[in-house]
Amino acid sequence: MTTVLSIDTSAIAGAAILRTAPDGVEVLARFATEDTRSHAEVTAPAVAGLLEETGLTGKDLDAIVVGVGPGPFTGLRAGLTVARTLGFAWGLPVHGVMSLDAIAAEAVDAGAPERFLVATDARRKEVYWALYTRDAGAPVLLDGPHVQLPAEVPLDKLLGDAAARGTAVYGAGAGLYPEALPPVEGFAHTQPGAVALGKLALQRLARGEQLLDTEPLYLRESDAQVPGPRKRAL
Repeated sequence: MTTVLSIDTSAIAGAAILRTAPDGVEVLARFATEDTRSHAEVTAPAVAGLLEETGLTGKDLDAIVVGVGPGPFTGLRAGLTVARTLGFAWGLPVHGVMSLDAIAAEAVDAGAPERFLVATDARRKEVYWALYTRDAGAPVLLDGPHVQLPAEVPLDKLLGDAAARGTAVYGAGAGLYPEALPPVEGFAHTQPGAVALGKLALQRLARGEQLLDTEPLYLRESDAQVPGPRKRAL
């Protein structure tokens, strides 16, 4: 039996404690907020609350799993910092999973077509996106992740007939820009979640697959820039 703490702050802030069970994966406790701008304030207290709710300590965990993005700089960094800090303090391995994979896993569970797109909000009127297929009930990354204006995502080239039917774009990025990325019904507001991320990580570990390290996928520079030297007055 493997027990993990899962954290993702690539979009919303979320955390969960999960463990393997004879019939799959059991979710022991979960937390998520719809607020996309309070990651640094809520993530560590949320983890503490989950441990209190389950009666577990860091010694009861086998690993920590964290979403590595893509995502905005500040929010993504909050989850990675908490995961790395707790991993160091508790002496646990910390594994990374691409955050878009969490939505892709939910899409496969819901019967996604052979090729499908996952898109999330990248702000600046852009989306993060990745192309997937499915194999043995699991998502397989074909292309991405990328950051792009929704109208510039080559949907017809990537998805063919599925794009014309509007049945193959999953995630909140599609919900924000439905004219360019028609969302699959029921997935127009889906964000990467800690539960889906943790389940996918446990499944991959059980199959002996190598997970990612915790290097963040920012895809572009931070919105906050260090000011350059002041120009001299003439």
